[in-house]
Amino acid sequence: MKQTVKKKWVERRKTVDGWYYTKNTLAVVSWLIFLFALVMSYYAAPETNYGVVRYYDLEIRQFWLTPLTGYLYILLWLSALGSYLSMIIGKYRSRRKVDNAEYNLVFLLSVNLIWLMYLLYQIHLVQ
Repeated sequence: MKQTVKKKWVERRKTVDGWYYTKNTLAVVSWLIFLFALVMSYYAAPETNYGVVRYYDLEIRQFWLTPLTGYLYILLWLSALGSYLSMIIGKYRSRRKVDNAEYNLVFLLSVNLIWLMYLLYQIHLVQ
């Protein structure tokens, strides 16, 4: 009777290399830029026309602020680029099935690109 012996998985990586730190730094910086873009969009977007605003006949801004929208556009592209580069570094660095798939970077990249398309649509819709 044959007995199958399972090989034990041995970790051969002794220390963490520079690419690991680069990938993680890019991911964290991309998320921080994304959070800063959220704050920037609050100030750049048109104001909401609430009922109390209409009741008191207050003036509201119904257009995107151009300088802040330009900065927002740049921030979104930088965040998307950072998450994409972090995904590329992770793809070429990790070769094992047990390595992290990093769905957060895929989510960040897709949200950035969708937000960029929405922003371009809104700006061209107004003009």
